[in-house]
Parts: sequence; structure tokens; C-alpha cells
Amino acid sequence: MDLAYIPSPSTGVINLGPIPLRGYAFCIIIGVFVAVWYGNKRWIARGGTAGTVADIAVWAVPFGLVGGRLYHVITDYQLYFSEGENWVDAFKIWEGGLGIWGAIALGAVGAWIGCRRRGIPLPAYADAIAPGIALAQAIGRWGNWFNQELYGKPTDLPWALKITESANREAGLYHPTFLYESLWCVGVAALVVWADRRFKLGHGRAFALYVAAYCAGRVWTEYLRVDEAHHILGLRLNVWTAIIVFLLAVTYIVISARIRPGREEIVEPKAEKTDKADNADEGDEGETADEAGKSGDDAVGGEPGDAVTDTDTDTDTDTDTDTDVDHGADNGAGSAAKG
Repeated sequence: MDLAYIPSPSTGVINLGPIPLRGYAFCIIIGVFVAVWYGNKRWIARGGTAGTVADIAVWAVPFGLVGGRLYHVITDYQLYFSEGENWVDAFKIWEGGLGIWGAIALGAVGAWIGCRRRGIPLPAYADAIAPGIALAQAIGRWGNWFNQELYGKPTDLPWALKITESANREAGLYHPTFLYESLWCVGVAALVVWADRRFKLGHGRAFALYVAAYCAGRVWTEYLRVDEAHHILGLRLNVWTAIIVFLLAVTYIVISARIRPGREEIVEPKAEKTDKADNADEGDEGETADEAGKSGDDAVGGEPGDAVTDTDTDTDTDTDTDTDVDHGADNGAGSAAKG
């Protein structure tokens, strides 16, 4: 008797009247919001403006969803185009089936279009959103839990995942590979944030580190899975993909560090121009205040020293006048005495 295991949801859909809320889609949407929110915080910290990450995500997210679905349908075409299957199911993205490799590849094309429209370097943008993407994957993996899919080999571990019987699966206890990968993605996000702060990663190296770290974890979680997949030389297709992408990411980190060391000083020219304009406005306000002060002094009557000098001159003139009057009075008295 199994005393401990992770239960699976009895259904992956909650109906609110005529509107079905699917757990898989809900997890994907939450993941996208988290990625944009955290990416925006990192972008602002790098010197960018608020809202830029969301504006570019308008391009990246749809491209990523299409790319992820295309990769899944192409690599698992037998699920949709073999005898007895309905090809229309290939468009039912809410039922699950997004390949992260296609999502990142085509999502990068969408991000490139958005960056080009705003005059922003794609590598700097990728560095800012890299940890957010890892967190989005961590959240999105729980969609597989709702659909009871992509689990691992049978196990009797206390954290085994209980799967109920269906047309495409057997009831039993299996490795919760969705949970393994979710926790791994959280660790990848933490690693990228730490390395970025410690080594000031730039020019796409933070994003490459995310890719390499994710691929390293994907190899062992993919090895545990028992769902149907294509094999090449005894290894699952996704294992080969993870190995190749890992090597490419590490190579990029090494070459990029030699060719373009350090981090970009300016990531968004628009933000730089805005800061300069604000500084110029502050300078103009300061000069206006100084000029107002000078005008006030002139209105009073010039410099304070000039006012004192004029007062002294007037005092001296008054003194001289009084002396002349006194002398005049004395001379008049003397003349009268003589007469």
C-alpha cells in the first residue's frame, strides 16, 4: 500500500458557465506574465525604460507559441497524421504540446523584430529576460501535471506521481518529471541572477548561461521520461537537441567573452536621450533662477557696495554744505562787527 504520493488532478478543465478554464493554458499565461514582469524590472535596472519589455513581448510571445507548437507537431507527427488520428488536433494547443526548443528559436525571431523596431540590441534584451523565461518554464511545467502527461519511469519513492488510467496511459506511480524540471528551472533562474551580478554578464552571455544550464537539466529529466519519442543512436531526440544546444551555448559564452568583454553601457538609446533632456531642463531651470536673482539685485539699485558708496557720498555732500553755511554765518557776523 502506497502511503505517500503526489495526486493528479481529476480533470484539467474547470468550466465557468460556457467558458472552459484549462489548467495547461492557465499555467502558460501566468508564466508569460511573470517573465514580462521580472524582465521589466531587470531591464529598468540595466538602464532601459519601463514598458519596453512588454512592447517587445507582444512580438516574442506569439512567435514563441507558434514555434513551440510547430516543433512539437513536427517531432511527434505520428500523433496527428498517422492512420486513425485527426490532423485537426494539431491546432489544439490548449491540450498540451509545446516544444521549448521551437518556442525559444521562433520567439527569438519575434524579439528581434521588436528590438529592431525600437533600436535596441537583441543580446541586451535577452540578458534581461533570461531568468524570467526560466521562471516561466517552471510555472508552465505544472500544466503537464494538469494534463497527466510527460511523467517518468515507475517508482515507489514518497514523491511519486499517481497517474490515473486513460486511453493513452496506464495507472500507476511514476517519477514526477514535471516537478523535477520545474525545480530545476527555478535553480537556473537563481544561477543566472547570481552570475549576472557577480560577473556583470553582457552581450547575450546571461541568456546563453540560461540556455546551457537548462539543457544540462533537460538531459537527465528527458532520460527518465517514458512517453513515446523518436530515438537516434539509442537516445531520445530531445536529449540530442539538449546536448547540441548546450555545446553551442557554452561556445558562445567563451567566444563572446573574448571578443566583447564587459557589459553594454547603453541598452536603450531612447532612455539615454530622455536622461540627457531631463538634465538639460534642470540646467536651464538653474540658470533661470540665477538670472532672476541678478535681476532682483538690479531692481533694488545695483550692488550692495554701490548703495553704501552712494550713501557715503550723499553724507559727505551734506557735511560740506553744513560747513559752508557755518563759514558763511561767521563771515557775516564778523563784517557786521567791523561795520
